[in-house]
Amino acid sequence: MPGALLTDLYQLTMAYGYWKAGMHEREAVFHLFYRKNPFRGTFAIAAGLELAVQYLQNWHFTDDDIVYLSTLKGAQNKPLFEAEFLTYLSELRFTCDVEAIPEGTMVFPHQPLLRIKGPILQAQLVETALLNIINFSTLIATKSARMVQAAEGDSILEFGLRRAQGPDGGLTASRSAYIGGCTGTSHVLAGKRYGIPVKGTHAHSWIMGFADEMEAFEAYAAAMPHNCILLVDTYDTLQGVEKAIEVGLQLKQRGFELLGVRLDSGDLAELSKASRQLLDNAGLYDALIVASNDLDEYKIRDLKAANAPIDVWGIGTKLATGGEQAALGGVYKLAAIQDEEGIWRYKIKQSEDMIKVSNPGLLQVQRWYNDAGKPIADRIVDDWQPFQSQRMISLQQQIEIELGKGNSQNLLVPIFRNGDLVYNLPSLDIIRAHCLRQQALFSKVQLEQYPQGLESQLFKIKQQMLEDINQSSDGLISVPH
Repeated sequence: MPGALLTDLYQLTMAYGYWKAGMHEREAVFHLFYRKNPFRGTFAIAAGLELAVQYLQNWHFTDDDIVYLSTLKGAQNKPLFEAEFLTYLSELRFTCDVEAIPEGTMVFPHQPLLRIKGPILQAQLVETALLNIINFSTLIATKSARMVQAAEGDSILEFGLRRAQGPDGGLTASRSAYIGGCTGTSHVLAGKRYGIPVKGTHAHSWIMGFADEMEAFEAYAAAMPHNCILLVDTYDTLQGVEKAIEVGLQLKQRGFELLGVRLDSGDLAELSKASRQLLDNAGLYDALIVASNDLDEYKIRDLKAANAPIDVWGIGTKLATGGEQAALGGVYKLAAIQDEEGIWRYKIKQSEDMIKVSNPGLLQVQRWYNDAGKPIADRIVDDWQPFQSQRMISLQQQIEIELGKGNSQNLLVPIFRNGDLVYNLPSLDIIRAHCLRQQALFSKVQLEQYPQGLESQLFKIKQQMLEDINQSSDGLISVPH
């Protein structure tokens, strides 16, 4: 896991500025959240927390880091940072409190995925890396969940390493895709590191390396009789299926089975139907049809609508990279800070674009359920408000909603206290199972109309701060005692 230099230079220049101003130990609260659901969708899947935990546990400036920082120059070729500040950094360790929404949880815009409370210098320095980790992980887990939902229970395999954003991106993509609900990956290192089931067949080059297709199939079946899925579209697809059937019958005589055939080009709907007919006519009813070829959730839905008898979906580029969306627009915003007298003050980012106006306070996300356990609303509350109402202001319609006597659950849970890990990291299989349960739970919810908003008192505080800013007031609202 990379160290403290996985950051932007401006984080270090701000840290230096805090140190020079004598406010580097002043307590502050930051929240990491996103503003718009990815893929023009209705939800996201929180992911990347374990990777963020590993980063924060190992966060420090090494001797080599300090030497490198000492070489950075500003104007007039003078050192950018003075030696005393670099000594301070060399002795610095992470001591913040962190809350987070567990991986695999369905989340929505403006909800804090992470909450960081501690010395402002530390909280500032970890911003870039946390955004890097959470943004990409959440993007890919969400894309995976969308594909899993489109496949309606069929198995999805992640095949994206060769198109992924570098080796580290490939590992994160495989992990995140598994969280979203994929059943396996072609990525062997991800299998070793994360315990993800690894799957794979062979490439067209295997077929082309032999005198003819039949010889290639027979050689592969001889080498892998217990793991034989044959790629049938190197030349003529249906002729390839017929040859695969011959090999499948040979395997059957030897006590093995042809696991399936893979279609990687052409009209997948028609070819899968014709292939299924040929396989069934030969008595190979259990042989799977695996489809690949630049698939995404939209193509999966189209093929399902066409009744294509595809059992397994192999998805590469558009899963491991996010496809049409290059990044999740996660941000990291200051929500409160202590003044020089130790009094907590709310902070807000103003913008003419209302979606960019941040929320003040020490934020928590509550998920409300009816008596049957169905989610009925999510609202953001301020943990500093001693008396929270049973109401919220909807972010969608700006109307007040009475939540009544439903049950609520806090989504943000403690991860670090004073820099010490207090959270038991679940296994990846447990995270994946949680994600699948979340998808099943929300499958009964009309997500386009699912209420999301701010607790009414928090909404009033935010509106008062905006009014103060617009009236050129200082906008300093202190936390209630």
